[in-house]
Amino acid sequence: MAEEVLASSTSARLDQYVLLSKSAKGAACVQLIQDVLAAPGVYVFSELLETPSVLELATNPAHEPYVSLLKLFAYGTYQDYKSNSANLPTLNEAQLKKLKHLSLVTLSGQNRTLGYDALLQYLDIPNVRELEDLVIDAIYQDLIRGKLDQKKHCLEVEYAMGRDLRPEEETRLLAVLGTWSRTSENMLQTIETNINNISQWTAHEAQEKDEHEKQLELMKKEVKKDGLDRHRPNMGGDGPSDFGDENGRRRLNKGRAMFPSRR
Repeated sequence: MAEEVLASSTSARLDQYVLLSKSAKGAACVQLIQDVLAAPGVYVFSELLETPSVLELATNPAHEPYVSLLKLFAYGTYQDYKSNSANLPTLNEAQLKKLKHLSLVTLSGQNRTLGYDALLQYLDIPNVRELEDLVIDAIYQDLIRGKLDQKKHCLEVEYAMGRDLRPEEETRLLAVLGTWSRTSENMLQTIETNINNISQWTAHEAQEKDEHEKQLELMKKEVKKDGLDRHRPNMGGDGPSDFGDENGRRRLNKGRAMFPSRR
């Protein structure tokens, strides 16, 4: 969320320079570039690079170094400037500080733990106090988030803002996103297939369970009916008499004992 707010804020601040570029030609456009590179809160530049005035400026050998400088602020770092400073305009204090801020953003995106010694050397800063001031200022502007560990002499990075993409990086990113999209689509299809299989299996199991319960209920009724038939008294003459079973014989003998026969 914070990254979206920052991107929106710095883009809005760039808008005024994009509008001014429509009427700025030649030396006026050069001055516009100088101003935007020093302007507070402006850290993205690709939209300005795409304006007709800047594109036209790039065709003039006298003005082309300023377009190269603008590209360096969009994509590069302080070390890129240092290695090619002979072919680029000199930076003022505000521009130099901004470029070091942007370099810190790039380094923070590459490594979540940045040692003081490496930062001092990369950014050409003479002492730790100035380095910590630069980092604190970057954190204050929400370019990065993290904490300075003075005991371990390092910066622990939690977040770094996104920078402009080089044209070739845009192509690569689009290819990566295309691959991710296709992979995601295949995964969704696989998940959908699995869900359908599970649904079919669940329906089949429910049907078998229902049939089993019906069979079980039918068996219970048959067992109950059979039990009733077994225990129902036989009142007809065709079946076995009461005297035909063990209990009947006992009652007959008992009756004979109570009423002995007379001789």
